[in-house]
Amino acid sequence: MALAVASTHPAAQQAGGGRQGGDGQPAQQPQPAGQAPTDQPAAPVIPGQDAQPVFRGGINFVRVDVIATDGKGQHVTDLKQEDFEVLEDNQLQSVEQFRLIKVDGNPKPGDPPPRVIRNREDEESEAARDDVRIFAILLDDYHVRRSNSISIREPLTRFIQTQLRPNDMVAVMYPLTPVTDLSFTRDHAKIIGAINAFEGRKYDYRPMNQLEENYVRYPTETVERIRNEVVMGALRGLSVRLGSLREGRKSLIFVSEGFTAILPPQMRRADASQPENPIQSRIQAGGQDSSMEETAAWFGQSDVNNRMRDVYQMANRNNTSVYSLDPRGLAVFEFGLDDSAVTPTFATDRRVLQMTQDTLRSLSEETDGRAIVNRNTLYEGLAQMVRDSSFYYLIGYSSKAPTDGKFHEIKVRIKRRGVEARARRGYWSATPRDVQRASTPAKEVAKPVLNALAVLSGSIQSRSYVRTWVGTEKGAGGKTKVTLVWEPSPVPAGARRDPPGALGVLAATESGSLIYRGRSALPGTPGTGSTGTAPLPPGAGAGAQRVTFEAPPGKLELRLTVEGANGAGTLDREDKTIEVPDLTAPQVAISTPRVFRGRTARDIQALTADGNATPVIAREFSRAERLIVRFDVYAAGSDAPKLTATFMNRGGDKISDLAVAPAAAGGTHAFEVGLNTVPAGEYLIQIDATGASGKASEVLAIRVGT
Repeated sequence: MALAVASTHPAAQQAGGGRQGGDGQPAQQPQPAGQAPTDQPAAPVIPGQDAQPVFRGGINFVRVDVIATDGKGQHVTDLKQEDFEVLEDNQLQSVEQFRLIKVDGNPKPGDPPPRVIRNREDEESEAARDDVRIFAILLDDYHVRRSNSISIREPLTRFIQTQLRPNDMVAVMYPLTPVTDLSFTRDHAKIIGAINAFEGRKYDYRPMNQLEENYVRYPTETVERIRNEVVMGALRGLSVRLGSLREGRKSLIFVSEGFTAILPPQMRRADASQPENPIQSRIQAGGQDSSMEETAAWFGQSDVNNRMRDVYQMANRNNTSVYSLDPRGLAVFEFGLDDSAVTPTFATDRRVLQMTQDTLRSLSEETDGRAIVNRNTLYEGLAQMVRDSSFYYLIGYSSKAPTDGKFHEIKVRIKRRGVEARARRGYWSATPRDVQRASTPAKEVAKPVLNALAVLSGSIQSRSYVRTWVGTEKGAGGKTKVTLVWEPSPVPAGARRDPPGALGVLAATESGSLIYRGRSALPGTPGTGSTGTAPLPPGAGAGAQRVTFEAPPGKLELRLTVEGANGAGTLDREDKTIEVPDLTAPQVAISTPRVFRGRTARDIQALTADGNATPVIAREFSRAERLIVRFDVYAAGSDAPKLTATFMNRGGDKISDLAVAPAAAGGTHAFEVGLNTVPAGEYLIQIDATGASGKASEVLAIRVGT
């Protein structure tokens, strides 16, 4: 279950795209920082791809946040437009937009209490307000040691408790959290809970999800490069997500020990899944201070710097300032006895430490943030970030730079003596391709496809307690039957978490009318029995349970709460809003497709005859499995819609037709999907029903492994 602050750790957007994995970035030329297409609709966000947010002002309009401070570091808030000079490539620019942003995160006297953020609509409307500050925290467990992840919890928690104000909005994510799962909240307790669950895994290559299983046997240096790509993809995706909320300044707290450019020879293994061989490490350590190693380190650092350029572009384009927070504090050494049986020399250690710190400094400097690096006053650095978000000037001008795709330097000067300006260093201008794309509406992607891909992206969760599936079908008396299925999430190897005791389920309409309330002991844990739940037959998932109830069409608020065993309190909570369809309308409609899996002919035969079989929650399958998909079709009167099912690749290209037939049990129609003939990858299954009263479509996304 994903926390409302997205503190899950699912394998999601591919590294290099809006989010990560091995790398699935589409071959796209990004638009220049601070510039934008004309007022075209925003392209939909697809997991695994970068999104292009909408900016107002035209393709050549550049906006710059400027922080003005005096000699004591205090913010200066009484400057006028004529006090500023803006130069682009050393050419003076004419300032066309000027505004002082001054906000403290507190409601104004007489205002109602801040709105509780329950869904995406609340989030968007609140983020657009001028009196709201927006913060996001990226916990880079790939590049933080476990001991340091524990020590950083206290300053982060103190920051949440003492620096945030009622109007502030915050989100927490991990490198493998899909941005589609990311939700902003004002619930400080929820944020602190996510921070307290943070566990670093630097140089720990044990796989914790299916994505990591795919490359666990790669060389350690390759794994480190993949991890770099994953985290950089997360930074890009999070920047896009922040940019989609509003145009004003946003702050991203990047908790990391920096990117790994090179490993010392003694820490390099041909297979990351194998333990270190002390004898081999001693042999390899002999060349750690050679000129060849220094050259390799230089090239490694250059490669990391080049790849980080895309992060700078995306952050600047979305007006996101990155505050790098190094949990090592005042670091003296990079490596210790826990990292290798053969400790690197002081020169090697110092070189690697410096490289990791430089990546953090560059990231902050290039995005108009601050690097809280190599200092023990971490909390004070976070407090400075809050002050930066509270007082700054927003300046805009029309650039005359050519559309050459090159970097254009920006300098901001303040004429008043004793006042210094801090702003981003520049932006990458548009290319002719960017201009063409800006003037051409983005290809529309059908909402069912987006929904299906979003479900697939969030299907691998390693830090949540349960995973769920919700389906709807026609009920009685004009209502819709809602089925909720849940099962315990597997505990990753080496992970630690408090044992759960029970799951509470509450469903209510948008107006607050209670539809269902129940509580069930989670399988294999202490509990007091269940309310309204039914154990599932073998094969439905280990410990799976379900509940069904009827609800009127419209928005339905679901709250799932995982309670700790022996009164340990709330361990996890998910609040989600679902749209309950009206399946009594005269138009053609399709119920939520139900997916079942089997390996043998006997499995398939039993599932075909079992009308009470329970849908599987997972959307990851092996090539040895065969799927049965059931669904119901509704139409007015004697209308008999034509039904088709199509098997497609992730891009929507047709692979084959699937034979739809009347279901023997458990639905009106069904079809089978054999996976033994398709290579590993991600696929779409589209169901269409076309009749005299209209057309309806449903799309499923699945991931096929080896």
